[in-house]
Amino acid sequence: MKIAVIGSTNIDVVSYIDKVPAGGETRAAQNFHTAHGGKGANQAVAAAKLGADVLMVSAVGNDLFGKGALENYRNNKIDTSRVSVVEGTATGVATIIVEASGQNRILLYKGANDLLTPELLAQAKEDLKTCGLIVLQLEIPLETVYAAIDFANENKIPVLLNPAPAVKNLSIDMACKCDFFVPNETELSILTDMPVGSREEIKMAARYLLSKGLKNVIVTMGSQGALWISSEREEFVPARKVQAVDSTGAGDSFIGCFVEHYTKTGDVLESMKRASLYATLSVTKKGTQDSYASVEEFERFCKN
Repeated sequence: MKIAVIGSTNIDVVSYIDKVPAGGETRAAQNFHTAHGGKGANQAVAAAKLGADVLMVSAVGNDLFGKGALENYRNNKIDTSRVSVVEGTATGVATIIVEASGQNRILLYKGANDLLTPELLAQAKEDLKTCGLIVLQLEIPLETVYAAIDFANENKIPVLLNPAPAVKNLSIDMACKCDFFVPNETELSILTDMPVGSREEIKMAARYLLSKGLKNVIVTMGSQGALWISSEREEFVPARKVQAVDSTGAGDSFIGCFVEHYTKTGDVLESMKRASLYATLSVTKKGTQDSYASVEEFERFCKN
């Protein structure tokens, strides 16, 4: 079953530091690299590395970063026929600072991602009709996200919405049209204006979203695991304890693994368990997509 990821394509510019500089201070970085990123791209690559058939719907600039992003998709066997090359703008860039603890801070320039319009999306409709799941995030215009949700509903295609980065003006009515709503705890707090300092508070915030009409809320909580709440059940999946090196892109790896397994099995809980393991493995390596394991690497980790 093909998965459509409609979302962002970025280049990550990553610096590794021991301490965040104060205002006006210059500090030396311990390491630096550039890598392929963007929440949409990350989720697509994670799913594809695990064997999923992925269609990417995105936009890049007609620049070196854009050409590199297209090559990266193709190297990961992702269908790029609906990745638009937009003249006169740059490919999206994420500037990432990673502290010694593994904590990351990100500054995002959307670039061509802001030009992924409903009109560009409409050009992909016939291809999207062949997909069994549509995956969305919020690094592209909201009107495009809403158009994708409406299209999916009209064509009875399930939708997973990752509301990241969280925006307070996200339409709850549109979110209720999605089959899965997958925020992390910070995004959950922004969207509900409720505290999320404990698992019980996270449950209360997730239940609040359910009361608004959402179907399935899955909250990713980093090293604390993941929580799934629906009107019928409530499940908690703990995370395996590891030494974190870099948490960048871990949430995206969770979603990529989740959708790959869910489209094969229809089993939400088992898909969450595998996704939690996959995300855990990703934080033991530096980088974003570079940290995502192949099928073989992942199976070895699961067995251990």
